[in-house]
Amino acid sequence: MGTRLKVLSTFKALHRTRLAVFKDDDRALTAARLKINEEFRKNKNETSEENINKMIKMGSDVEIVLRESVLQMEHIGDKKLLLRPRESHMLENVPYCDQPRKKS
Repeated sequence: MGTRLKVLSTFKALHRTRLAVFKDDDRALTAARLKINEEFRKNKNETSEENINKMIKMGSDVEIVLRESVLQMEHIGDKKLLLRPRESHMLENVPYCDQPRKKS
């Protein structure tokens, strides 16, 4: 895949992740959109293939961190927060077991 396509793919992935991670939070959606656009605009005249690949890698890493690590919380009272986990955060919780399971 060409470098331009990789950059565009990373840009789109960041924006799709932004929409999922900050759903229903207009302030965070706007701030993330502005930051993503600012960073891509700032580096749009980069010509070094090595630097472009490093920035693509960084953008992909940021997208993964956003997708896997960021949780939404909302203030619903003076000392209460409402946690809104996404489906990707809801994993089956398997307790630790000292004895291994038998293979069937």
